[in-house]
Amino acid sequence: MLDQLFNLIQDQSQDAVVKNPAVPDKYNKDVMQTVASSITGGMQQEVQRGNLDGVMGLLSGRTVQGGSTSMMSNPIVSSIAQIATSNIVQRFGLSPAIANGIVAAVLPQVMSRMINKTSNPNDSSMDFNSVLGGLMGGGSGSVNTSAAPSQGKGVNFNEIGYAMADGKLDMNDLKRVGGSLFGGNSNSSEGNQNSGGLGGLLGGLFGGK
Repeated sequence: MLDQLFNLIQDQSQDAVVKNPAVPDKYNKDVMQTVASSITGGMQQEVQRGNLDGVMGLLSGRTVQGGSTSMMSNPIVSSIAQIATSNIVQRFGLSPAIANGIVAAVLPQVMSRMINKTSNPNDSSMDFNSVLGGLMGGGSGSVNTSAAPSQGKGVNFNEIGYAMADGKLDMNDLKRVGGSLFGGNSNSSEGNQNSGGLGGLLGGLFGGK
């Protein structure tokens, strides 16, 4: 996932970074890598907090209306922007205004292209399994949940993500199906389903409180 993400950032950074006189040439690649690590780090934090459904909602395009033009209104992307801006300022001594300009020019376009790839079942270069596998340290393929205190099955997030992308599944459905994916009782009350669903269970599994 990281290589594909960095390639997307390179494509969108020519004007904002490479041709930007405020960014010394020796920092070009490092600035782009900082944006990449901020994206993965920001999404990883969300998963660890138990917000897997929010990350999948973003990657499916369900929580972003209007494409890149309104991308910053998504709370996860907004948080990533703050992380990236802060990291660029701290690591390279650029002013907050310059760092913010770089992030504003690069991040929405990169996230939009990333979503176009992950939500498209015909584009195998980047999908839900590869992204979530990278965030969870499992690489590509179905995410292995063998550490879960239930049946320990691998979960194919592509099936869930594509269903969300084409409108067949919403955020509440994602939480409900978590119980069945991990061996939960589908007859339990909605409150129990939500607490035992993907967001809650994987949040606990990956360090969320």
